[in-house]
Amino acid sequence: MSPRPLLKHIRDHSFVFTELARLRDSTIAKMGLKGYQFHKTPKFYGPNGERLTVEPERSIVLPQLTMLENVRPILHEALPQLTAVEHSEVGYRYPTAALAGNDAPFIKRLRSEYFHKVDEDRSICRPVNLSYGIKSRGKADNRQEYEVWMPEDNPTLDPLPLFIERYGEDLPFDVRQFIQQPARVYGWMGVKRAAFEAIYYNPSELGDIAVCVALSVDAYNIGARPDLSYCEEAQSSIARSNAELEWEIDGYYVPDNAYFSHDEIWHAINSTLTALATPLEQHYQNDILPVKESKTERILSTVSSLGMTDRDIEQIDLQAWEFMQTTSERRVKAHDPNRRVNFLGRLNRLFYQPEHQLPSIEYIHDLIS
Repeated sequence: MSPRPLLKHIRDHSFVFTELARLRDSTIAKMGLKGYQFHKTPKFYGPNGERLTVEPERSIVLPQLTMLENVRPILHEALPQLTAVEHSEVGYRYPTAALAGNDAPFIKRLRSEYFHKVDEDRSICRPVNLSYGIKSRGKADNRQEYEVWMPEDNPTLDPLPLFIERYGEDLPFDVRQFIQQPARVYGWMGVKRAAFEAIYYNPSELGDIAVCVALSVDAYNIGARPDLSYCEEAQSSIARSNAELEWEIDGYYVPDNAYFSHDEIWHAINSTLTALATPLEQHYQNDILPVKESKTERILSTVSSLGMTDRDIEQIDLQAWEFMQTTSERRVKAHDPNRRVNFLGRLNRLFYQPEHQLPSIEYIHDLIS
């Protein structure tokens, strides 16, 4: 297998992002596209002129991770216009909390990346780099997305000032209002992600625009209860294990001093998403699960399907910050009031429970390559 130099630098975000940019530039040069410069995905102008921060992405959900074996060569063989960004493989392990219920107008999410301490038992890992996100619901085309890194990894802080600082006038009023509503934990998911990048260049269709695509394969477990305790109905603390292949737009390259309109750029973005969708949907047509929810929303429907009501969740009143502690400061085990609940231990079950153990990130990369 090819070397994956970025995997050993995953603790250092600024290095990883800088190195990915260098690898992209190098790929563009090897493609012979001289004088091309990188641009971020632009704001999307809505019908009323509002500037929205949207996430151009698509995905397919499959019952098992092993179905994605060799997906990279399959995709490149079907799409000669797609050029791999060499050595761009990165990997993440992270838990995600759904912080807004089924009736909310948007979905609220807390996500962290998850690392072992040096020389620590590999079955223990701890949340760092917390991000807080708001998304429009479902898996509709190009959903709105607003996300910030939390200062000091502290979910007790009001996130609104961070959103205002990051998005300013592009933060719609209804999103701003929604951010200020109190967050409550509705359930958790553990994810291991193998990710890599490619450049889609199809001048006969898109002219001089070369679109950067980030692809990722997620193996994930969804907890059956908001507090990740044992669930009789599921006979486990884990309710569901699936895999998802996602492709999203990272930005694009165009020649120096070239001007492209909003509509031309978004045409290139949407054409790229569709170009990748076509061979993938054909190849996996018998296996794709007809899921209309985002992964965060799947947490909500899974927990609900196992009998948890909104009233139950209200009474539990779980807060995201509780899972940042090794042991709860305010909750005790039902059968033994002398013992406090170890939430971090429960969170680790999403990754390391023997019957539902998520594979290593290296294994996922080997599988899909």
